[in-house]
Amino acid sequence: MDNTLLLDKYCSRLIAIERRSLLTKDCYKYEISRFLKYLEEKNIPLCDADAGFISSYLAQRRKMNNIDPRSAAKAISALRSFFRFAADEKLVDSNPASILEIPKRKMRLPEVMDKELVESFLDKIKTDTPKGCRDRCLFELIYSAGLRISEAAGLNLADIDIEEGAAKVRGKGNKERLTIFGREASDQLLNYLSYARPKLAGKTNKSHALFLNRNGKRLSRKGIWKNYAKFAIEAGTSSHVHALRHSFATSLLAGGADLRTVQELLGHADLSTTQIYTHVDTAFLRENHRKYLPRLKQAQV
Repeated sequence: MDNTLLLDKYCSRLIAIERRSLLTKDCYKYEISRFLKYLEEKNIPLCDADAGFISSYLAQRRKMNNIDPRSAAKAISALRSFFRFAADEKLVDSNPASILEIPKRKMRLPEVMDKELVESFLDKIKTDTPKGCRDRCLFELIYSAGLRISEAAGLNLADIDIEEGAAKVRGKGNKERLTIFGREASDQLLNYLSYARPKLAGKTNKSHALFLNRNGKRLSRKGIWKNYAKFAIEAGTSSHVHALRHSFATSLLAGGADLRTVQELLGHADLSTTQIYTHVDTAFLRENHRKYLPRLKQAQV
């Protein structure tokens, strides 16, 4: 089977049968297309790609592309999934990627912004144009509701209840959850929906998307990242847009919210994923202790 057709069939399976998210599908497609290209370069048929060959491929990725353990783990997960598909299609006899050991990931503390920096960032977004009004609303909502970028981009008009201050979002694995947002986000949404969105949509646009680009189409994740980077530079921070979601979580915990509540609001399947924010909070305490508390001299006896 031609590699292009093979990849298309595999991606269809990811969505239709395995119920993977579009984000996962895109990630796996990227990894497998690299692997298939490597097979072509080495003139190795898929059925001859054993565990040793795959290990050498991953070693080459680590050397040439400088991938970290996290990226290596994603590549192995994609290869395991692909070879399961290939085995079901009778293209290989077994799954050689299943015996590969996934590298342990080092715990990395999420990047967070304090309240003053978040406010400084949001204040840099002027709302005197439709795009500016949209961006202020978008990033206010991401911060206030703790949204992933893909969740914000995927919001539709029907998902928002401004009166209740609630939004229905679709997270990882296409799982739906209800999250809430504050008064400032509600005010920004009212302003955006009454003034900016109609101008971006135009007279004949029937899009159901909440956030639109200048062409009246759904604002993409790439568009969100690009716009955030511009305002972040103006605010004097090198943080990424996901820092708004991390800051939402740490602010809740610092204010006394319990882990289960934060887990539900963030849409984490596993509580251990949410627990990393307790380490962030501790890191902030330690940093402020060093910054504001003078070094105590040992009392003389």
